Amino acid sequence: MDGTVSPKRSGVELLKETSHGLRGRLAEELAEGGLQVSEDGYNLLKFHGSYEQFDRDTATARKQQKLEKEYSFMLRVRMPGGRMTAAQYLALDGLADEYSNGTLRITTRQAIQFHGIIKGNLKPTIAAINRTLLTTQAACGDVVRNVTTTPAPIRDAVHARLEADANFLSHALLPKTHAYHEIFLDEAARADLGTEAEEEPLYGETYLPRKFKIGIATPSDNTIDVLTNDLGIIPIFEGDTLLGYNMAVGGGLGMTHNKPETYPRLGTVIGSVGPDELLAGVEAVIRLQRDYGDRFNRRRARLKYVVDDRGVDWVKAELVTYFGKPFAEPLPMEPFRMPELLGWHEQGDGRLWLGIPVPSGRIADTDGVRLRRAIREIVQTYQVNVTMTGQQDLFLVDVDPAHRSAIETHLREAGVTLTEDLTPLARWTLACPALPTCGLALTEAERVRDPMVAGLEQVLDRHGLKNERISLRITGCPNGCARTYAGDIGLVGRMPGHYAIYVGGDFEGTRLSFRLLDRIKEEQIEPTLDRLFAAFARDRQAEEGFGDFCTRVGAEALLQLLPAGHA
Repeated sequence: MDGTVSPKRSGVELLKETSHGLRGRLAEELAEGGLQVSEDGYNLLKFHGSYEQFDRDTATARKQQKLEKEYSFMLRVRMPGGRMTAAQYLALDGLADEYSNGTLRITTRQAIQFHGIIKGNLKPTIAAINRTLLTTQAACGDVVRNVTTTPAPIRDAVHARLEADANFLSHALLPKTHAYHEIFLDEAARADLGTEAEEEPLYGETYLPRKFKIGIATPSDNTIDVLTNDLGIIPIFEGDTLLGYNMAVGGGLGMTHNKPETYPRLGTVIGSVGPDELLAGVEAVIRLQRDYGDRFNRRRARLKYVVDDRGVDWVKAELVTYFGKPFAEPLPMEPFRMPELLGWHEQGDGRLWLGIPVPSGRIADTDGVRLRRAIREIVQTYQVNVTMTGQQDLFLVDVDPAHRSAIETHLREAGVTLTEDLTPLARWTLACPALPTCGLALTEAERVRDPMVAGLEQVLDRHGLKNERISLRITGCPNGCARTYAGDIGLVGRMPGHYAIYVGGDFEGTRLSFRLLDRIKEEQIEPTLDRLFAAFARDRQAEEGFGDFCTRVGAEALLQLLPAGHA
């Protein structure tokens, strides 16, 4: 890099600049009827929390019948730290039947997604969500997305600060444009605005070059994988006293197959800011990305490429311009840990929380399991609050201990599998939605999760590894929405029915995995991992995790374990 920012800009950048504060023609397009929005509308809708999609299962058959694709919209709710009151959860549950496909989906960023909303229902759904005092604004788009933090509702000073910081940053970093409220909530346009868009003092008129993710976690609980964020904030405490925040910049997992200039990266801790400097420090990093991120090639527009192209020392020096002084040296911190938060736990205030596993984050009723109904009935009956986790699970919060037995009985009668009935592999497996709704998916993820886990559970059991904590992440494309490159094993969609296999990450989320195999058929995944698990069971060192073993042994030796033609 020569130290200059390319003057070339992508079409999306030009759209943002001329969109009149993210308005464009969205209001007119939503009023025009039909099933779709324009390409400009598609790109602007992201800032308001929605992606246009179509059913890829039926697309080919409908094309042959000269029928239009079955278009619908995904809508994402912004909820810092995944927190909801009982009333908010019940309201969203009701919307799933009224406007969506009858399910709620927990994302790996502690949000809720609705799928299958038709264009005419988009505006009333957003309005209904806002009546609960939640929002979809900035849940997608080139802005700061949902701010994540530990879901554990432990009632102490440390966790109170984490939750407060997530809420504070989420509110402070929302775009200032009034477009969302005008288009979706029918609020009057500002009388003093005229033809000019509102000033965006942080984002500027073209917002950020790409999405920006923030996570907040202490080393004792890295269940959100804090280092995978553009900005990972790590509060350091001495007892209940906050000493400051370590700032890790440049995390991000998205990449593109066959584009080696794109790659996953974990954040680098570059310094710390004081207890009263959090917002100033965060805004400094955002402004640096705003001014130096690539606005021509969106595949290389994330902060991680600024950090690598220009260097950590340059980033530290340039942040002085925005922060007013150098960040302080990083504060000493303990190794990261991944505690078990599912099951029953005491909150510290006389109440309990129950962590319920939700496979692939899909809160739904099926023939054998009435998960959605059971959660709704429990929340209604006991008025417990709800939290979504970065592991796609759900917590029932503020449970009266007197209700513990009744709640557990209710779930079991509904066929819900609780934590004690899961293998560690099933408990720590993530999967993105992929087909049939995601337009980027190259192959399946959510729909193959359960059979894949069941097969691998048998393999692990044969090798005496059934109780081994192994994290498995499955995505239908290389964008890493299920944090595929940050766990023990990542299965990344390569082409229909084929995956790349990544291994070697650590369970605690501090080391990336490496690609072992580039293109392997789905039916070969189980026998391939069988050979690796056999070697792990035979040759592991004391206390060594599967990802640690793979990294120690190395790719070349692991490939020697596989039949010819697998590499």
